[in-house]
Amino acid sequence: MDATTAVFTDPMAVFAYLAGVLGLVFWLSSLPRFAKLFELTPPVIYAYFIPTLSTTFGITPSASPTYDWMGRYLLPVALVLLMVTVDVRGILELGRVALVMMLAGTAGIVIGGPVAYLVFGGFLPEDAWKGLAALSGSWIGGTANMMAIAGSVELDQAGLGPIIVVDTVVGYGWMGVLLFMSGWQARFDRWNRADTTVFEEADRRIAETAATRRPIELWQLAALIGLAFGAAVASIAVGQRLPAVGTPTIISPTTWAVLIVVTGGLLLSFTPVRRLEDVGASRLGYAALYLLLTSIGAQADMRAVLAAPLYLAAGVLWIAVHVAVLLIVARLIRAPLFFFATGSMANIGGAASAPVVAGVYNPAMAPVGLLMAVAGYVLGIYAALGCAAILGWMAGG
Repeated sequence: MDATTAVFTDPMAVFAYLAGVLGLVFWLSSLPRFAKLFELTPPVIYAYFIPTLSTTFGITPSASPTYDWMGRYLLPVALVLLMVTVDVRGILELGRVALVMMLAGTAGIVIGGPVAYLVFGGFLPEDAWKGLAALSGSWIGGTANMMAIAGSVELDQAGLGPIIVVDTVVGYGWMGVLLFMSGWQARFDRWNRADTTVFEEADRRIAETAATRRPIELWQLAALIGLAFGAAVASIAVGQRLPAVGTPTIISPTTWAVLIVVTGGLLLSFTPVRRLEDVGASRLGYAALYLLLTSIGAQADMRAVLAAPLYLAAGVLWIAVHVAVLLIVARLIRAPLFFFATGSMANIGGAASAPVVAGVYNPAMAPVGLLMAVAGYVLGIYAALGCAAILGWMAGG
């Protein structure tokens, strides 16, 4: 929906609408009469898809300065609040499984691209392989990697258009599926005979923290808000002054900002600042993450499906191969569904989405999603370049 024809066009009105949707969804989820509904479909499903439908039906625009602002600042705000409360020991215990599943997700993308091109390449434009190569960059590390690969294969703006549609519709659509699947993780883990002892320990620590949590005082709330937004602005400012790394770019200013806020938050977790969790620092962090999620959903106009049907079909097949590889590896190493979902979103969604998905599956483990996504940033450019090379070879380019 064009920004000039949507019901809400003023940036503040768009923000208020998204915040209102989030508040309404979580209020309804607290009511006993809706307990069964929200047990089957987590609240974040509605926080994501209601804004999507809102854009589709012309209530909110598909592009707005609001989304730019939310994407720029709410992620580091959420990350610093989550990082200062993180249990580093618990995360380190997840190391091997997390790394294997993240790599499996990357392998699935590298394999899926050529498979999709093999099936649909004959029906697509001659240079479509360049667009798919750029998409591999987005799905292994995010937008920065997509633009790096696009530049590497000399993809023009016309060829980039349908790829952005696929990236948005298929990528965010898959994110919605993963959010829905969170309600089934106990059944999956029983079927897969997964080892969930680490999560049980994390849940125990959450329960202990909840038992000691006390009502927040005004000065503490002010301190949390000041810390979060101060760290966000500072990390972005410093990141913009640091040089990009790699040719094509591996670490962009945005990546620097994420790395800075994550590192700073982790360091603060070893100080008395960690006690801010007693007054709900992580809850405020999750509120920022879920508010960010509403802006992601609002950018996914379902009518875009009609714009590039064959590209979309190729994207769906590509994701299917990625999922198949992840399922096989998860079955082999008895990985919980948490790692299947987080390993997938660490690749396809990157740092903006992986913590959201991880936090929905297990609130104590949102930082795991972020760390997996950061690893994907670094690995992604090399894996995507490999995928691009295979696609170019298949196309005779």
